[in-house]
Order: sequence, then structure tokens, then C-alpha cells
Amino acid sequence: APCPSCAEDPRAGHTPPKCLVVPESHRFDCYPERRVVVTQELCESRGCCFIQSPPLAEGKQGVPWCFYPPDFPSYTLESLNHTALGMVGLLVRREKAYYPRDIQKLRLDVEFETDTRLHIKITDAANPRYEVPLDVPRVMKRAENPIYSLNFSWDPFGVLLQRKATGTVLLNTTVAPLIFADQFLQISTSLPSRFLYGLGEHRDSLVHSLDWNTLTLWARDVSPTESFNLYGAHPFYLLMEEGGNAHGVFLLNSNAMEVALQPAPGLTWRTIGGVLDFYIFLGPDPSMVIQQYQQVIGFPAMPPMWALGFHLCRWGYGSSNGTWQTVRAMRNYQIPQDGQWNDIDYMDGYRDFTLDSQKFSSLPSLVEDLHKHKQRYVMILDPGISSTSPNGSYWPFDEGLRRGLFLNTTQGQPLIGQVWPGSTAFADFSNPDTHQWWLENLQHFHAHVPFDGLWIDMNEPSNFMDGSEHGCPPGELDNPPYTPAVLGDSLSAKTVCASAKQKVSVHYNLHNLYGLMEAKATASALIQLRGKRPFLISRSTFPSQGRYSGHWLGDNRSQWKDMRYSIPGLLSFSLFGIPLVGADICGFSGSTSEELCTRWMQLGAFYPFSRNHNTQNEKAQDPTAFSPAARTAMKDVLLTRYSLLPFLYTLFHRAHLQGDTVARPLFFEFPQDKATWELDRQFLWGQSLLVTPVLEPGVDSVTGYVPQGTWYDFYTVRSITAFARGWPWLSPNGGRGSSVNSSGEMVKMSAPLEHLNLHIREGSILPTQKPGTTTEATRGNPLHLIVALSSHATAWGDLFWDDGESLDTFEKGNYSYVVFNVTQATKVTVGTLSIFGVQKPPSKVLLNGQEKPFSYLDSQVWPHFSVLSWVGVPILRVSTPPPPGSQCDQRGDEDSLWLSCHARL
Repeated sequence: APCPSCAEDPRAGHTPPKCLVVPESHRFDCYPERRVVVTQELCESRGCCFIQSPPLAEGKQGVPWCFYPPDFPSYTLESLNHTALGMVGLLVRREKAYYPRDIQKLRLDVEFETDTRLHIKITDAANPRYEVPLDVPRVMKRAENPIYSLNFSWDPFGVLLQRKATGTVLLNTTVAPLIFADQFLQISTSLPSRFLYGLGEHRDSLVHSLDWNTLTLWARDVSPTESFNLYGAHPFYLLMEEGGNAHGVFLLNSNAMEVALQPAPGLTWRTIGGVLDFYIFLGPDPSMVIQQYQQVIGFPAMPPMWALGFHLCRWGYGSSNGTWQTVRAMRNYQIPQDGQWNDIDYMDGYRDFTLDSQKFSSLPSLVEDLHKHKQRYVMILDPGISSTSPNGSYWPFDEGLRRGLFLNTTQGQPLIGQVWPGSTAFADFSNPDTHQWWLENLQHFHAHVPFDGLWIDMNEPSNFMDGSEHGCPPGELDNPPYTPAVLGDSLSAKTVCASAKQKVSVHYNLHNLYGLMEAKATASALIQLRGKRPFLISRSTFPSQGRYSGHWLGDNRSQWKDMRYSIPGLLSFSLFGIPLVGADICGFSGSTSEELCTRWMQLGAFYPFSRNHNTQNEKAQDPTAFSPAARTAMKDVLLTRYSLLPFLYTLFHRAHLQGDTVARPLFFEFPQDKATWELDRQFLWGQSLLVTPVLEPGVDSVTGYVPQGTWYDFYTVRSITAFARGWPWLSPNGGRGSSVNSSGEMVKMSAPLEHLNLHIREGSILPTQKPGTTTEATRGNPLHLIVALSSHATAWGDLFWDDGESLDTFEKGNYSYVVFNVTQATKVTVGTLSIFGVQKPPSKVLLNGQEKPFSYLDSQVWPHFSVLSWVGVPILRVSTPPPPGSQCDQRGDEDSLWLSCHARL
């Protein structure tokens, strides 16, 4: 039967039956060009179906009017031969596609790399094409027992991938034709569910809408805004399948790209260069998918411990003395702070590697003072190098020009754009010689101002003009046959010309890699300068960036909405293998309020990377700028973060070692609980700590989802811990909360302005310390274990400990790993141990057969769970899993609780 919308078309009666049988949700767009009103004539000139749909509101997408018929010509799989690792095939197109220079013959390579990873690559069978210069693993042997089955449709060609255990179809690319032209590559697939995540960088909910939604991947300097392509490009998605399994797909391609989502559910990849190089990860749970993804792109670097402290910055301190004044105020109020930063105002005329000799003359003294107080200094750097200084007066440009280290125009001259210092050239980080020049510049500056870390900004690269001072030349690099839905409708919008020449290739291919290449050069320079782990935060990112830098979510605003969006932002970057991530606490632009900043400081204290930063010409928003009540609330939550540094540091070790996430979506821990799949207003630290922030103004409660099990209120635990240990740092809300015994439900929680809801998952052991005002001061305090027993009286936790800054400590064996024993001797003292969930007081406590003093508190807040603590526990050394012959168990009888650990001592 004809669809209702067909009646609006005067030629509806002539619509071929093959078009009418395609359901609206399955209409794959045959005419994706923006800014074009698709007519029936235009559509049918491509051999596609045209059925006009009702118009939508401006800026909204809907059902495509022009879509592929079921018999649209595609490639045919002409041959398929087995290889040692998989298969190789030949794809042939017998009818030309509608984009220029379509490629008639393609090569299909399939490698069964592991039992959970499949590699499918499609490229030109006759001619080499640009491929991303990313180091990926090379397998030598075909997977023996893959958990997936792969089949092909021969004519038209299509990939059909299934999960063996369930039969779920993960990929079916027969739903639309494959198109492979020189500057337009397109492949579509059906999806097994609508729960799709990733595909960054965008401001969006954690789960992407499949309601005709297009996500563009093209690095761009723009304040985070919905529907825009932002600073980085991450062509990777994770999808939850019905039943709780998960898989991921990575397209290794750095060209301008868009991903069109539709309610079929279905997905279309469109890119304008390179090859189609897919990795598929079979999980089967979401955490394993992310681990498998990082086995391809690389695991993140282990940050120095001080990177996990609290950082403070603003554009507009005005001088080094103004910066110093804020540092002193923070110390005066004993508010924790590890890093003090400066934005571009420290420079002379905004030029890299210079210092304003008037306003920032005392910066070397400030850095010396920071180091004396075990604090660190971080400064900003941009990749745009001023090109207007008199010849011989600005070594970075003069030497870069002499060595030929800048992006060039098609005429072979440095491309000149405009950034903060005015006219600028752009460093070409694809050139290894640029890395050496970058290092030398940093060495010169470090000799005067011994900075500890670096912040690389504007590295999309950003340009205040489109292309260059002379625009961009005509040609299909700057004006391709198809331009994805980029902000500004041009590849050169607020960046350099796509035709710009770089050492490795043209900028058309390398644009999305610019931030990654700069991060790689900068991390290497920091290692050579300091001989310690580099600390680096970058705005633009690409897959594998976590090996070199962290990321902040860009120039946000001091609005409640921006705070809310920061949670899906940081969780998405957890999926991308960049765990060191956070947003500008209290907002970068605009003016915050005391309430907003208090709530944001509470949330931001649990960003893996925690920095308060704002712009010039706005009032200060560091903790010392507010009322005593707000200041106390901010201080308290930072003390909470610092008390948890051993736990957080261990999470980063696990991320570095095997690709675990640090800030974690709830569905990673509860994939069988479908109620968790769309939650992005809460998150977990690891598997153990649930963070439920307040994200709206004027409220004193918050409703959050509590997964099944018992969850202990952290602040009640902390108050009891402090009482048992004699620690004075009790929060104003000490003992306010209660444990939650949940069946998996939404729970309304009290949340006065001074309180952040934190809950410890049953079965967890959290290593903590009494907090100091720096990470180094905290590291010197005794360790305290918080044990939250499960209903089966079991609990687990671990601790990674090293010197906090040396390179490759794990790789060299210079560390201790405690699961509650240390594998190598390191000075770790367990001062107290608290066990929650002991239901009645024991008559005695024995540790390895020796009786120990203890206290027992029957908390009225928890009618069913009380706490047992003892003081002066000696070092426990345990490995997990325990070494052969070792045993660690916990058992109880009617009047005693025993804890015995027999491991390597």
C-alpha cells in the first residue's frame, strides 16, 4: 500500500513499487548533501527513490526524501581466497557510482586476529591510498576459537557478522550499497539495538539518539555546543546488545567524516578519503570491549600522582604576583592544591616560549616557591608561531623557518593564519625534525621557568580566519565533491587549508591527527626535559591520544547545563581510552554563582582530571573567592578526593596496564540491568564508588539510580573512620547518610548544599589516606583500608604504589602491588582497618593468631550494619590472585572475627 506521504507528490502514482516497500526507518540517504533542496529530478538522476516527507523544523533532520532502492548497483564479491590469517577477496563494481573517480576494483582483507577481534579492510585493489600512520598490532597467527562467525553476501557484496553464542547479527552491510570513490567512501549497516555510545567528540547524551542524527568528526575550535563537531575525532562506537552483551567498531580513518544514525536501527559511515579499515571487538561485556579497543590503539600512559591532585587556573590573573596571591590564599585556608597554571597572559604578546617581563617578571620565583611547597606549575602552549617579529628577534619562528618546519601552502611557502599573537605559521608535527625544534624551544624556556607540565591548546589547529591570509586555492582538496556536515560548511572554516602540505601528507588527510601529533612531540620533550612521567593536557584528540596526554572538555560556560553535559563527556572519553579527563570546574566563560560553583566543585572533585578554570574579565571562582560556608564545602570535598588518592591512583594503574576505565558508566558494572544503559547523570570510580551529584539549582535532594545490592554511605563511613583513627577532618554532614539496600531502583537522597552523595559498593575494599593539602603530603600519611562486606562476608580491593613520578615503574618492577599484601617491599603502613557489615560485636579480634585491640560502633544510621575497627594493623602483603600456596580468608563464629593472611611476607 502507498505510504501516506506519497500522496503529497504529484508523481506519487509513478513511484516504483520497489520504493514503496522500503519502510521509512530503513531509508538510507542517497542524497546527503547539505544546503541542497533535493528534488525528484536530482534524486532520480542518481538512480534512487524519491518520496517527499512532511517538512521538519529548521535544523532538524528527518526521513530522507531520496533513498536507495533495494536493487541499487553495488560491488560484487568476485573471488575469495583463504590466507594464513583470514581471507582476501576482490570486489568489482560494474556500474559507475555518482561521485567522481569511483574505484572499480577493491581489495578485501579479513584477518581473524583474536577470538574477540576481527579486522576487515577495504581499499583500492590497484593503487596505494593514504592510511593513518598509527602503530597497530600485527598478529602472526589466526584466531583458533573466535566467538563470532563471518559470512558474506556475494552480489551485492555485504558483510554479515554474528555472535556465535546468541546468534545476534552485529553487522549487516547489505542494507545499503557500498560506495568507494576517491573522495567519497560510504558503507552502512544495521544495528542490533538502539543503545549506541562513542563517536566523539560531541556534546550529547551518553547514548546517542538514532532519530535521524548525524555526528560529524572534524576537529574544530568551538565552544561545546550540541550538534557541532568539536575538538577531537574518535570514529569508534560501543553498542549494547539485547541481553547485556556488547561490541565495538573502530574505523581507522582520519579524514573528514560523518556518521548518520537512523531508527532502523542503522548506521552509515561516510568519509572523504583514506580507506575503510575496520576493527570489530566482541567483548562480550562493555569493559572488555574497551580493553580490546585499547589493545589496538594503545593503553593510556600512567600519570604522575600529582596530576591527580586539584589544579587551579584562570585567564586573567593579570600578573605572576596575582597568580601567587591566589596560591597563598589557598594555602592560608589549607585547601588542597597540587597544580597552579597560567593561561596565555604570561606570554609576551601571546608568543610561545616568551615571558611578559613586566607583569610576569616574578614567575621564576613563583615556580620556585611552588616547588618548595611540593606543588607544580603548568603553562599553556599553542601550535601557532608568531611570524611578524623582526628577523632575528624571535628564535622559534626564525629557526622553524630555516629548518622548514611549518605547514606550507601549495606554492611551498609557510601558510600564514591568525591566532592570538596575530599572524602565525603552524608547526608541522608530522615532521620528526619539528619534534627536535619543539624540544629545543622548551629547553630554552624551562631553563628560565622550570615548569612541570604543559597544556596544549588551539591544536585542531585553530585559526581565527578561514584557511589562510590568502584564502585557499581552488581544487578538490579544499572543495571536495562532498563535504561532511562540518560547522561552517567548509573544511577550512576556522582552521588551515586542507591543501596545506605537511611532511607525511596533505592536511586534508592529517587534520584530525594534528593534536595527537603535537601531544606525541610534547610528551617526548617533557620526558627528555624532566626525566619523569610527563603531565600533558590537550584540547584536540584522536585515537591513541591517551598514550601521551589527558584532555579537558574545552571552553564550556558557567551554566548548569554545561555541568550536566560534562558527565557524558568524561564518560565518552573513558570509552576512547583517555581516562585523564575533566571539564573546567565552575565553567570557563561567563560568571558563575556560588551555588553553581559549590555543586560543580563537588562534581569536579570526582573528575579524573580536576581543574577549576575561568576566563578573563569575570569574577574569580577559586574556592577562596566565596563565603565561608561555600569555601568549607569545597575544601571538604577536595579533602575527600585526596583521601581517596590511593584508590584513584590504583584505578589509573589498571587503566595503564590493561585498559580499565577510571570514571565508569554504571552499565559497565551492571550490563544485565537495562535500567543502567542510559544513565549519564551519575558515574562510578572503578567498580566501587558511586557518585550522584546535584545538577540543578535550588534543591536539597537528588534522585539517583542505585543498582542492586548494598551501598554504604561514604560520609558516614568516613565519619566513623575519622572517629576510630582520631582524625579531626569530619565533614559537617558526618553521619548524615545511610546505607541503601537496593533491588535496583531510583532513590531520593538528601543533598544539602554542603553534601555530595557518595556510596561504596558492597564487597569493596578502598585504600585511603588521611588527606594533606598536596598529593606529596598525603602520600606520607598512613594507609587506611575501608572494607565494605558483601552479604556473603567477602570483599576485595587492591593498591598500586610506587614513587608517583618515575618512568616505567611497573615495567621495571619498581612498585608494590597490594591486594592486601605487597609484592615487593615498599613502606606502606596500614594504620587502621574498618570492616562494615559486622552484625554483632565480637568478643575479640585476632590477626594471624594474635589478639588485637578494636572498637565496635553500632550505628543507629544503619540498623542492620555496624562497624568494627582496629588500630595498629601491621603491613599485610597479599597478591591477587594470591600466590601459589598462600591463603587469605575471613571467617567468623558466634563470638569472634578472624582475619588470616598467609602470603609471601
